[in-house]
Amino acid sequence: MQQHLTPGSAWIRRAYAALLIAIGVFLAGGGGWLVGLGGSPYYLLTGLAVIASGMLLWRGDRRGVWVYAAMLIATIGWSLWEVGFNPWGLVPRLVAPTVLGLGLLVPAIGRLPSRANTAALRRRWASPKLVALGGLVAAIVLGSGLHALKPPVIDPIFQAGTQERLPQAIPASAGDASGDWLHWGGDQGGSRFSPLDQLTPDTVSGLKVAWTADLGPAPGGKMGSLEVTPLKIGDTLYVCTPYDTVIALDAETGQRRWTHSEQAADGAASPGVCRGVAYYRLPDPAATGACVERILWVSRKANLLALDARTGALCPGFGDDGRTSLMTGLGEVKPGYYYVSSAPQIVRGKIVLGGAVMDGQYWGEPSGVIRGYDAVTGRFSWAYDVGRPGEHGEPEPGEHYTLSTPNSWAPISADEQLGMVYLPMGNAVPDYYGAQRRPFDEDITSSVLALDAQTGERRWRFRTVHHDLWDYDLGSQPTLIDLPLNGQVVPVLIQPTKRGDVFVLDRRTGQPVREVRELPVPQGPIAPGERLSPTQPFSVAMPSFRGPLITEADMWGVTPLDQMMCRIKFKQARYEGLFTPPQIERPNLVSPGYLGGSDWGSVSVDTDRMVMIVNSNRMPNYDQLITRAEANQRGVGIVGVDPHANPALAQAMLNTPVAADIQPFLGVLKTPCNAPPWGLITAVDLRSGKVIWNRPLGTARDSGPMGIASQLPITMGLPNVGGSVVTRGGLVFIAAVQERTFRAIDIRNGQEVWSARLPAGGQANPMTYRSNASGRQFVVLASGGHVPMGTKLGTSLIAYALPENGE
Repeated sequence: MQQHLTPGSAWIRRAYAALLIAIGVFLAGGGGWLVGLGGSPYYLLTGLAVIASGMLLWRGDRRGVWVYAAMLIATIGWSLWEVGFNPWGLVPRLVAPTVLGLGLLVPAIGRLPSRANTAALRRRWASPKLVALGGLVAAIVLGSGLHALKPPVIDPIFQAGTQERLPQAIPASAGDASGDWLHWGGDQGGSRFSPLDQLTPDTVSGLKVAWTADLGPAPGGKMGSLEVTPLKIGDTLYVCTPYDTVIALDAETGQRRWTHSEQAADGAASPGVCRGVAYYRLPDPAATGACVERILWVSRKANLLALDARTGALCPGFGDDGRTSLMTGLGEVKPGYYYVSSAPQIVRGKIVLGGAVMDGQYWGEPSGVIRGYDAVTGRFSWAYDVGRPGEHGEPEPGEHYTLSTPNSWAPISADEQLGMVYLPMGNAVPDYYGAQRRPFDEDITSSVLALDAQTGERRWRFRTVHHDLWDYDLGSQPTLIDLPLNGQVVPVLIQPTKRGDVFVLDRRTGQPVREVRELPVPQGPIAPGERLSPTQPFSVAMPSFRGPLITEADMWGVTPLDQMMCRIKFKQARYEGLFTPPQIERPNLVSPGYLGGSDWGSVSVDTDRMVMIVNSNRMPNYDQLITRAEANQRGVGIVGVDPHANPALAQAMLNTPVAADIQPFLGVLKTPCNAPPWGLITAVDLRSGKVIWNRPLGTARDSGPMGIASQLPITMGLPNVGGSVVTRGGLVFIAAVQERTFRAIDIRNGQEVWSARLPAGGQANPMTYRSNASGRQFVVLASGGHVPMGTKLGTSLIAYALPENGE
């Protein structure tokens, strides 16, 4: 016999029932699609249950409540079976169904005839059933969330094991004892370690804004990513901007001392990127006058400039009235297709520069030649053009360096004593199709390259990827330290990678000092004419930062609806772990994606304790090759030639058989399809190769569905761009994440001990110095945002310090 709910407001009940039916139809339809792809049947079964619940409620049948309650109980069991008590795994599975079920508590939906029996019916049906279920769901999610708030735990995917204690500190000579910051990475080897110890976990809570400098305005109001790390020499800071300016600031007050501006590059579509400048002092100790100390910088027109460090005036004895063109020997270059975003490196009186080219537009883009120039005169010294072995001069008139060779766009390191410069190499354009690469391209693609700083001769190279088809170019500065190993001190080079492996090499020879193995990788369908390497090198004695293998259960979303759509995308793609090859027939999941692992922020190393700090990403890409015919049909063009070209839509890769559709792996609400954390920070003992602590980095405060800030200060681990700095005082300073927050972390345990809100994104490497005027330790960060990450843009450089005289 059918039991009917008492009469009430029929239109409210039926509106709610219609909502359930619509959601159920979507779940059942998508769930059926997912089952057809070999995925979980949960969504299909749940969709049918929700449809049944809605149809019963439409008819006024009390059993609709029971069906929904049964579905919610089953959902709880299924959720715990799939993800356990992982809070971020439970949220999309349980929160939305529970909130939706609260509608059954509304009296009008229960068709209650009068106030007299409203309370009774609530007690009979709602309270014992749905309220209890809602409480259970809340308890599960809350309990999981509290578990997530415990001190940092070790992620089980780190293959090299863990340890509990921080190594004992043995003060080293790394860092500048004067308190200056002489190089982009702190020192020539990019350790990002400061010997300053005024700020400690006990004192850092008093850190306040000391000054803010506005590095703008942006010409025409078009803003770019401000990613600069200042240098500090004497009593002055030196910074560059995306708008072709170099600025000198008073290190104590932030007041501007001088500004040098260059005319913007013709045809440039957007502001460029300038991450730093270099400093050089003439070697003659008796030298006086202008340009004895100089700032070296590359403009967007690809001119290498030398500026007087005191006045900002061009140095007349350098190049042609202060400028040396880097376009010499490159041939015809489209506007914006060659640029230098990283600071020059200076070693043994030579300025060494790589350069970036526009990604993925056509085979035949400008050369990735590496060049050295005299730091005094600005004259050309040597070139390393991999396509012209044994030739280190400039090309003859009418000729050019070899086109489409691997380039080095990331920060460079150097060893003054060994006279060597170390370059992280990228791919030969384009990144996702390699059939046209030549043997000399393959030789150095995605490699660490060591060159003689005086001559440009190659000393050694170490390849981190064979025949790279995944955009796993080396974006991180190699970090040089002297590491105690097996009773001796070894000069090592630490190379983080986008793919998540960290290679540790003897920087004298390029030989691994931590074991590297060649292991088999996925094979299978590839593009016409393409080839694959059967194995790839893996750094098996160091922790991996690529994250665990992704499964369907790892798919995420704000609600079960977008989570289901991410599952469908996942099942549609080919994914067999790291190095799943790109193909035309179906998408492939690339994890980590081009964001990393590690990118240009690189790592920092506490050289007292031999502890490496790594901020990393777990953000996959969703890639697919498309035929040239389909690319033409879509209207895919190249930037700077086709006015409608949109590199975010597809990479044209002209002069090859295919184009490439390269996208982050996002759901319909523009949130990542894989579950949090998406960004982490980790401490590694370099002596043992073991992880000390590991934690998610960043909260959801400034991010959310469709790019709308959620305002939720809940730690979840966010995508990050930029790096950290480590101090002898035992602190790690880092911003980097999409959240507009600058943090100090206790290196002993990973606990956050200080934070400050930023006016814009903090996608830059911080630095620290001691002021000559007050003796205070300052920490400085560029807060200017990042265009690709979508963080708020700005033009601020912010300095923090303890108040003077305890104020």
